[in-house]
Amino acid sequence: MSNAQLFWMDAFAREAGIRRAILLHGDILDVYPSPKNTGDYVPIQPIVCTALRTRGFNDIILWDKFKGAQNVKPQRWNELQNALVAQNMKQNSPQKNATVYDMGEDEDIQEIGVVPPNIDDFLPVVYYHLTHQTDARIAFILDWSQYLFGTNSSLSEEDRQRLLMLSKAINNAPLAFSCKEELAKPGNLLVLLTSKLGNIPSIFYQGNSCIKEIIIPSPGRTERAEFLDKEYDKWNLSPNPMRNKRLREDFIDATDGFTIRDLLQLARLSQQQGSSLSFEKLVNLYRYGEQKSPWEDLSKDKLRSITEALKERVKGQDDAVEKVKQVIIRAYSGLAGVQHSKKQRMPKGILFFVGPTGVGKTELAKSLAEFLFGDDETCIRFDMSEFNHEHSDQRLVGAPPGYVGYEEGGQLTNAVKKRPFAVLLFDEIEKAHQKILDKFLQIFEDGRLTDGKGDTVSFSETVIIFTSNIGASEVTLKDANGNYKNSEQIKNEFIAKVKEHFTEKLTRPELLNRIGDNIVPFNFITDDSFLFAIAKAKIKPIKETLKEKYKITDMLFEDEQKAFITIFSSLDKSMGGRGVLNEIVKKVIDPLSLFLFEKDEKDYINKRIIIRQKKEDLPNFIFTLD
Repeated sequence: MSNAQLFWMDAFAREAGIRRAILLHGDILDVYPSPKNTGDYVPIQPIVCTALRTRGFNDIILWDKFKGAQNVKPQRWNELQNALVAQNMKQNSPQKNATVYDMGEDEDIQEIGVVPPNIDDFLPVVYYHLTHQTDARIAFILDWSQYLFGTNSSLSEEDRQRLLMLSKAINNAPLAFSCKEELAKPGNLLVLLTSKLGNIPSIFYQGNSCIKEIIIPSPGRTERAEFLDKEYDKWNLSPNPMRNKRLREDFIDATDGFTIRDLLQLARLSQQQGSSLSFEKLVNLYRYGEQKSPWEDLSKDKLRSITEALKERVKGQDDAVEKVKQVIIRAYSGLAGVQHSKKQRMPKGILFFVGPTGVGKTELAKSLAEFLFGDDETCIRFDMSEFNHEHSDQRLVGAPPGYVGYEEGGQLTNAVKKRPFAVLLFDEIEKAHQKILDKFLQIFEDGRLTDGKGDTVSFSETVIIFTSNIGASEVTLKDANGNYKNSEQIKNEFIAKVKEHFTEKLTRPELLNRIGDNIVPFNFITDDSFLFAIAKAKIKPIKETLKEKYKITDMLFEDEQKAFITIFSSLDKSMGGRGVLNEIVKKVIDPLSLFLFEKDEKDYINKRIIIRQKKEDLPNFIFTLD
């Protein structure tokens, strides 16, 4: 048994001797090795019962809303109820709802009640025996207690009465402080099993020292390794990872976040596939519903072409493209994230694009998504200016349970569930509220987030890119003497501004540490050749739209170079590619739209549009059909 399991079991056994109630929450829906050492796996209930029996409890009675009371013989249950009835008769104030269940004489019956007992019949028995100590030590376990009460904000009158009864039972229990021998024994106990602590009203347990919360953690690496080593013969995998030390370690890492129940189901899936799979494909099939990962399609040959592929859409940012290439090669080699954690469940890459507006930051993210995953729609963009309020993090990961809309989940977690293989683009990250940054810190550290519904979402197959204009209004093309700065000076200035923003303005240097050396400065675009390349790239979709919508075969400038020179003459180069697009819209697209509007559609079908300048030195154009 692992240290984590021993820790919570030891804590449970210890607290059961001194408390009157214990809240067991966390990973209670998982399975555990049978306490009878049969090699089977059992739910949490037998584990808890065995621990209580070892601690000295004589009667351990489970109750849930479906089956009623369990793990008690009918005769003993009648004795417990009759003690309550006798007390009520003695006080001449019988409980209206109390019922005695006559279950016959068969001592082998362990579950009582053909019809599930009402909770309002069961709780008075709990109340009586918590407040009246006898030689028998009794533990009552309210199983699936997450279904018993409403939330703090939606408690019914019945909920309040039940909580009051339990609270009084716990706090009015005999102290037995006057008897030294009794201090060495546990008192009667109430145990609540719940998958989520938030489903138990906090007014019940907060500030009450009679009640102890104990969390059952999810299986760690040690627990998963123990299971895989023990059940090595249950897998239909090729190659068998348990026969190779390196593959074994990778298999254990690949199951990060899995419960033991997940691993049992994973083994079943391997046996039901017919043909043997590699463990990577099996895990992908279980996690995402598909065997193949786009990362598996990467090859050295394909990666050798990444520079050319990215430069087709991004002009004048060679250094940024090379940095992206370096990060992707690191991911391909399997070394991404190992400097932080051996789990290797970190995102495949984390990049921070910074620089002037309109220089290709967003375009580079989209082109990377197209290169990796075959479609630039796998670049999922979040405009962080929309997340500038304190509670904006709830939009990303979902509202907490009990709040309006929590069932819907969050925009980010839902997007990654839908597309686990994606480039996540967080535009203008400096505009997000600081609370949002805590979520990113968790992703960087653990590679996953838990949404408002309690589902854990893995980011291990994603590339995360932040874009920012930090320093764009302060870093200039020219120095104080009016001389142009070289690209290295500009890059260093942008990096310095980013570091200053995180360390001095946000006082969050830990975020900067997680980003590491992946700050990617973008240059100003001042070279006319790059402006020409951008302009041609912007004109291309216009031609495609004309052909598709209007059946116009082509659109040509009479003298393209001269036309672009005059268009750029009034261009603010600090606006980069976005400035080029703005000028093309103003000087070409707007007058072209008016030209098409004034013509009859029949006039330009299967025709070419020729664009001529009215005057050589002015960007004024006339349009004719050819």
